[in-house]
Amino acid sequence: MIYKVLTADDEVELLQVLELYVAKENIELIKAEDGIQAWELFQKEQPHLVLLDIMMPGLDGFAVLRKIRTVSKVPAIMLTARGEDYDKILGLELGADDYITKPYNPMEVVARIKAQLRRTYDYQEVKRKVYEHFDLQLYVQEGIVKKRGETIELTKTEFLILKLLMESPGRIYTKQQIYDYVWGEDYFSDDNTLMVHISNLRAKIEEHPKAPKCLKTVKGLGYKFEKE
Repeated sequence: MIYKVLTADDEVELLQVLELYVAKENIELIKAEDGIQAWELFQKEQPHLVLLDIMMPGLDGFAVLRKIRTVSKVPAIMLTARGEDYDKILGLELGADDYITKPYNPMEVVARIKAQLRRTYDYQEVKRKVYEHFDLQLYVQEGIVKKRGETIELTKTEFLILKLLMESPGRIYTKQQIYDYVWGEDYFSDDNTLMVHISNLRAKIEEHPKAPKCLKTVKGLGYKFEKE
């Protein structure tokens, strides 16, 4: 399940940084740059949590929270550059669940978001497994491979071969081991099938497929993903 967090802040750069941090946590950040947009997006998106800056144009964070509390008890965290106790008390009396003063550490904000999601919903943290070697990233759960940030379209067989090899860089896998893992059947000296998949994979991930840097053939033994 993807959890939606509506965050409203007129400092766009802060939202962009925060988005990078929550992307790893099974959380979608819905961004608003002012209070009016925040209220519109709240009604449209039905987020699981709201993260509201107090000082915003249009409607300030307190005004947005007042509107939200007329229709929802969704968890709310207030963000502000102010540190006065009055603002904190007012936010909490309006129904805020937590309060963070700027400047903040994005990791702390993510931790506070996750704490509220755990408290309110059955939120489970995602242990995202990613293999990164050379300029490739392989995302295990998502079944995605990226090269310099761009997604590469692989077949299921190509993905499984690459996953096996990237799990243990430098380790040589025999053709039998690859067949067992990918196809779940014995190897019957069918060199051509595996060679075609390896060739197609190199064409997609290597700069120079005829002289591969990553996916190497070890003559008489099998294949390996080279160590950096």
